[in-house]
Amino acid sequence: MPHYSAAFIHDMPKSDLHLHLDGSLRLDSLIAMARRNKTPLPSQSVAGLQELVFKSQYQNLGEYLHCFQYTCAVLRDMENLQQAAYELALDNQVEGVNYIEVRFAPQLLMDLAAGIDFDRVMHAVNNGLKQAMQQYNQTAAVLSGEKPPFYYGIINCAMRMFGDKGFSPYYTNLFQLMRDFAPMDVIKLAAMELVRASVRLRDEEGMPIVGLDLAGQESGYPASKFKEVYEFAHQHFLLKTVHAGEAYGAESVFEAITECYADRIGHGYSMFIPEMISSPAIVDKARYIRDLASYIADKRIAIEVCLTSNLQTNPALTDIKQHKFKEMLANRMATVICTDNRLVSNTTVSKEYQLALDNFDVPLKRLKDMVAYGFKKSFFPGSYVEKRQYAKQCLDYFDRVAQRYGFI
Repeated sequence: MPHYSAAFIHDMPKSDLHLHLDGSLRLDSLIAMARRNKTPLPSQSVAGLQELVFKSQYQNLGEYLHCFQYTCAVLRDMENLQQAAYELALDNQVEGVNYIEVRFAPQLLMDLAAGIDFDRVMHAVNNGLKQAMQQYNQTAAVLSGEKPPFYYGIINCAMRMFGDKGFSPYYTNLFQLMRDFAPMDVIKLAAMELVRASVRLRDEEGMPIVGLDLAGQESGYPASKFKEVYEFAHQHFLLKTVHAGEAYGAESVFEAITECYADRIGHGYSMFIPEMISSPAIVDKARYIRDLASYIADKRIAIEVCLTSNLQTNPALTDIKQHKFKEMLANRMATVICTDNRLVSNTTVSKEYQLALDNFDVPLKRLKDMVAYGFKKSFFPGSYVEKRQYAKQCLDYFDRVAQRYGFI
């Protein structure tokens, strides 16, 4: 198994296709933002928040998601939101990440009573990301062709479910207005409103909204409930990813592909666990998993792999070598190394690559393939020809870095 140094991993071109904005703030910025918009926090120190909220290990996915009540609260301030987007791009640039797709749920940040609507939220995020991109692309290293430029896309998340507990002003108001409707009907209506608004802003203003995601509690809230939402995205050339196989099994991944036309799968970890298949109609569970994995591999549907996040939210996963990334590699699936949440998981793209390469056998050619998937399977905000040209530029840079470190 080849040894890849931290310096090599830092220098090679990278992407992050599964990156939640509201889970990736700088912790010191979160504290400052909370003071600015008077958001109460359990602690006013970095160490205190790491002990009480942003931990190294969580009991389950629910505790992991609990962190977002604080980040979303501070991001309902447009100055804070733009700053968070700007800093997130900078943090990726510093560690050699050339392309990011920033995802978040705009409706969790909206507060119509305060004048914070969909368009204001989207412009704040886009302005922050654009500022960081323009600054980086004017550096001497990029202008000279020494390094590839930095680009980004935005993925908007629809929520699988949400209660009316007051966490989100938008959802609270929506549930009050539609109190006579079933909760799932309200959630689906919000998701359809989101995808329509996303397509409008992309088409009318050219904002780089490149994809739709479905996030939130997987079990009990199947992707098939959102089939019409994803059909609208599909019909309007908005690319599609789905959180699937994170806390529910292979059936969730199957639904994401067959009901939601998923171009990529977020996590996919649990699809290799037979015990998580619940349908009595699936008698031969091992074969079902093999067939599903083969189909995904053959169609080159990329898996957004988030190793640290999976370790933190699955207490039974006590050793990284137990991670189903091993099965993904064995099945020759298109895997892309991602962070999920840089703050909540206390990680970076470089750390995730180091974790993968230190614990799984990945020859240089396979590593280059993984890096390539990050660019080729991206929802790049340009034409297919432009995406191919950019991917080639990044992969040529990979070869130069590999040669510099003696791999070629």
